[in-house]
Amino acid sequence: MTVFTCNYGLDDAERIGAAIGAALVAGDVVLLSGDLGAGKTTLARAMLKARGLVGEAPSPTFAIVQPYAPPEVDLPIAHVDLYRIEGEDELIELGLDDYRYDGALLIEWPERLGGEGWPGALLLTISGAGDARVLTASVPPAWGARWPLR
Repeated sequence: MTVFTCNYGLDDAERIGAAIGAALVAGDVVLLSGDLGAGKTTLARAMLKARGLVGEAPSPTFAIVQPYAPPEVDLPIAHVDLYRIEGEDELIELGLDDYRYDGALLIEWPERLGGEGWPGALLLTISGAGDARVLTASVPPAWGARWPLR
């Protein structure tokens, strides 16, 4: 596991999310961690836009899972927000593993997953606020050659 850290502002979020989104392949899981308002949804939206989504992606806070499929995007992606999940037993009903067969998962609030989550997932942790944000990426070996930020 390689750790990458960068400082960024709100203006950089679109570029960073787009770079990561463009590198997504089927089977990927991206875990987005940070406090309320940290910018998790902003990064996820930029990833979706990089895959062809036109228009605003709604926050999946209330739907929990917001799926996107071609022709809306070029890679099936499920944008997931686990903020309202209270127990691990609720996760089974979501069928998240099914999305990985031919697509990718973007998961906000991965702390709610409990247990191990997905080995090989890309973990993006956002701290700070405004133009003083810090992105820390725990980059697994599967992302090594395609990790777009240096």
